[in-house]
Amino acid sequence: MSERNVLVINSGSSSLKFELIEADSGTSLAEGNVERIGEDTSLAGLRVGEREVRRDGEPIADHEAALRTAFDMFDEAGSNLAEMNLAAVGHRAVHGGQTFFEPTLVTDELIAKMAELAPLAPLHNPPGLLGMTVARKLLPDVPHVAVFDTAFFHDLPAPAATYAIDREVAQRWDIRRYGFHGTSHQYVSEQAAVFLDRPLSSLNQIVLHLGNGASVSAIVGGRAVDTSMGLTPLEGLVMGTRPGDIDPGITFYLARTAGMTIDEIDELYNRRSGILGLAGANDFRELLKRIDAGDQAARLAYDIYIHRLRKYVGGYLALLGTTDVITFTAGVGENNPDVRRDALSGLGALGIELDEQLNAGPTRGPRRISAAGSPTTVLVIPTNEELAIARACLSVI
Repeated sequence: MSERNVLVINSGSSSLKFELIEADSGTSLAEGNVERIGEDTSLAGLRVGEREVRRDGEPIADHEAALRTAFDMFDEAGSNLAEMNLAAVGHRAVHGGQTFFEPTLVTDELIAKMAELAPLAPLHNPPGLLGMTVARKLLPDVPHVAVFDTAFFHDLPAPAATYAIDREVAQRWDIRRYGFHGTSHQYVSEQAAVFLDRPLSSLNQIVLHLGNGASVSAIVGGRAVDTSMGLTPLEGLVMGTRPGDIDPGITFYLARTAGMTIDEIDELYNRRSGILGLAGANDFRELLKRIDAGDQAARLAYDIYIHRLRKYVGGYLALLGTTDVITFTAGVGENNPDVRRDALSGLGALGIELDEQLNAGPTRGPRRISAAGSPTTVLVIPTNEELAIARACLSVI
């Protein structure tokens, strides 16, 4: 077993993903997930080679229980992690503020500082910190590394990173646009250059990371020049449970007129908005089923989602001037041809033409879906944040 194996842990708000990767070759040795954490019934599974372990139906109360379940499944599969020659454990870390933007060894001090930053990413930082804390208990003799979602956007140009509020207030409280999903945007933009066999430095790109959380970036020569998320992961596109761009005055109105507390508004924006708030379901497969069944709320939710997406694509086309490639990635972007079609339909005058057959095709790997004569190439490239995190860990250890 190679000594450059990295266990990557990605703790979401109600899920835990983990993967054991041979970082140099990129080979996935094992992968699994725990879903519906904190619900009455949870789903858990692990694949190690040809062997699969499932633990569906058991309630898994919290992220500590989820991580212990993951380790138990490794044992059941005959692959005790303590015997896997781990070089590191990599943790996806969503928000490091101004303090953390490079891969960083996890220490008590880092965990304490990230806990202070939890209000900036309330869905992600707390479970991420739990994952770090529990994993360090279970694997105390292995270096743990935090890899930050914001890193790729740390050097955004000042006009893109700066909010138009009082300068002293912004400086005092580190208020700026940080951006998120950076590991995915960087990985996918690099893979687009590989797919096209062109130098990364020669490409103007738009990357659409469309999952339950969604963001878009504009990238010039491998460097991000703008992105849709901001101080927190709330800004930008319509998402599964988050509204994206809204008038900030809504917050004041809800507090003063509706009598809602800040915590209630926070809960509304983070957990009860977006597609879920509009349609009652945030899984796109369920949303499309409801649309087919004639559900008008689901139809409106989908139309709002596409409307916002097209606005951002149009804005970034203008920002870049010339766009060489547009790439879809993440769960919705990789698997939903309807979203890809509707996001880019009617943009032939802007140099974007999809091939309907290629877009609707069953292929799951990296692929081109634009028409042969389209001036702008449109790609679908599966993201691999876990591999990117694993390799970032090696740069630290």
